[in-house]
Amino acid sequence: MTVKIAHNPEVQEFLLKVCGFDRSGGDVRFKKITHALLSAVYQTIDDFDVTPEEFWTAVNHLNELGANQQAALLAPGLGFDHYLDLRMDAADRQAGLTGGTPRTIEGPLYVAGAPLSEGEARMDDGSDDGEVMWLTGQVRDTDGTPVAGAIVDVWHANTKGGYSYFDKTQSDFNLRRRIRTDATGHYRARSIVPSGYGCPVGSPTQQILDRLGRHGRRPAHIHFFVSAPGHRHLTTQINLAEDEYVHDDFAFATREELIVVSRRTTDLAEARKRGLDQPFTEVVFDIELVSTAAAELQQRSRRPRALEAV
Repeated sequence: MTVKIAHNPEVQEFLLKVCGFDRSGGDVRFKKITHALLSAVYQTIDDFDVTPEEFWTAVNHLNELGANQQAALLAPGLGFDHYLDLRMDAADRQAGLTGGTPRTIEGPLYVAGAPLSEGEARMDDGSDDGEVMWLTGQVRDTDGTPVAGAIVDVWHANTKGGYSYFDKTQSDFNLRRRIRTDATGHYRARSIVPSGYGCPVGSPTQQILDRLGRHGRRPAHIHFFVSAPGHRHLTTQINLAEDEYVHDDFAFATREELIVVSRRTTDLAEARKRGLDQPFTEVVFDIELVSTAAAELQQRSRRPRALEAV
């Protein structure tokens, strides 16, 4: 079929009605965004001669994504999260803002209200026999001055790639902690080495990635929110350099400055100093915060999150 009608006057008028421009109520910005999106979809239907069967298959897939709560999983897989980061990076450059640890995507698996510890914390509940990980670092400003009292909010997966709250086999807030830095800006956490994960085989998200010829794997990584009065809130994550997917992350979260080489210690004498009788892995991640007087920049974004009211 070679019919192309998206730009016909009657279709353009129809689009305006669909988006509520013939009525006074509603949100004008929302109407404009909806109009832009629908215009692009109508044009795509024309350009690729999308059939009714293809269209309704897509609608059904959206239903499946919603039913499986995977829209927030597909979003980074289609590059939306990284694109938003690229826009914020560009805005920083335009404003002349430089320095600080790079941002990268939050992902869909943050849970608010993790226990708050002073200086150091144990993150795991002891139920996972993964290798012990010591995660340490210092928070400084761009002048190198330690930031005492910063809140380092950390979360990561277990050895099966699962996150507490979403994985009901784990205890509440397992592998999730908030740590207030000490007087020298340091934070310390004992945990376990996390595993990467993949989109479930046959899931709505993986079905789309399959059609694109892509895998759905993420490397082993650790998420961070870092905040302190007078400093811009940081959303970031580190990828462990040893993971095979570190440069092939389906969520496009890897940034070279955020790849961390871990150090595995097999010396049992060194392990015993940590109260262990087995090898352990050490991960060091120092964080640099950018100063700001703008109160709104000191807070994390107001996107919907699990238990955000806590």
